[in-house]
Amino acid sequence: MPKPVHLPRHQRGLPARIAPVTPETADGEQKELLAADSIGHLNVIRSKLRNPALYKSWRSFSGHVLRRSSLPPRDREILILRIGWLNQSQYEFTQHVRVARGVGMTDADIARVKAGADEAGWTSLEAALVQAADQLRFDGMISDATWSVLASHYSEAQLLDVIATVGQYNLISWFLNSLRTPLEPGVEPHPMAE
Repeated sequence: MPKPVHLPRHQRGLPARIAPVTPETADGEQKELLAADSIGHLNVIRSKLRNPALYKSWRSFSGHVLRRSSLPPRDREILILRIGWLNQSQYEFTQHVRVARGVGMTDADIARVKAGADEAGWTSLEAALVQAADQLRFDGMISDATWSVLASHYSEAQLLDVIATVGQYNLISWFLNSLRTPLEPGVEPHPMAE
């Protein structure tokens, strides 16, 4: 079973390498973009805004994955949580635990995401989603066996959204980890692996 990446303890809690934009530090373009983004209060958005051209391009793709995906919300969150966990992305995992609870995932579901595809309680589709995230992260592709399970439940558009979801949240995990993007004030960090 793949092991999550473990950030050394000395990497956690350090100041951001590139601090998120704030209303006080934003330039004119950044202020306009912040004001127009419904989640502009989040540090993930404010970090992307350090490069407005990147932010604008990324916003369209990430908006599809999070809001316009053909996947059911629970399935999407299983993928997002698993890839966030594998990357030990404190920010991403913590934020999406909150999103996952909003779409009906329980603490037991979240514990299963951490444990992996072999954990008792998954449906065959859910186990395949966890396997797909693991395989994309560690092998660079979904195996034939996992693909077969996914294809028996999903349309072609949904299969593409599985890959896009894992890819988007793998990238954002790397982004957040590398920048050491902090959680927003008052957000309790979710316990990560040690």
